[in-house]
Amino acid sequence: MIDNQEKTMQLITAMAEVPVLTARLSPELKAIMRKKDPTAVVPDTCTVGEIIYTGEEGGITCKLDFGHGNEKAVFLASITHLIFDRRCPLYRQITAYQKHRIKKLKKQS
Repeated sequence: MIDNQEKTMQLITAMAEVPVLTARLSPELKAIMRKKDPTAVVPDTCTVGEIIYTGEEGGITCKLDFGHGNEKAVFLASITHLIFDRRCPLYRQITAYQKHRIKKLKKQS
């Protein structure tokens, strides 16, 4: 089992309660987004809109909002591909989840 269900659900609830949750995109995520649409301008930061738990396979997934108004494309990314500011009230919990998940995924492969 990769995720501790109880801790994961607590983190999702806590993240949903934060009024504005911003994050930077990892270099890997930016590269993936550029590869999908080479003409798109990929900003460095985003606001986390909706938080979804996609089960053991996907973990916590975030809907990304780039502040462009009504975007036609919806961007979803694993929380492991986002970098949160140290001043974020949930920074420690989020990074602990990210490290734990990455460690468990590496052990599986």
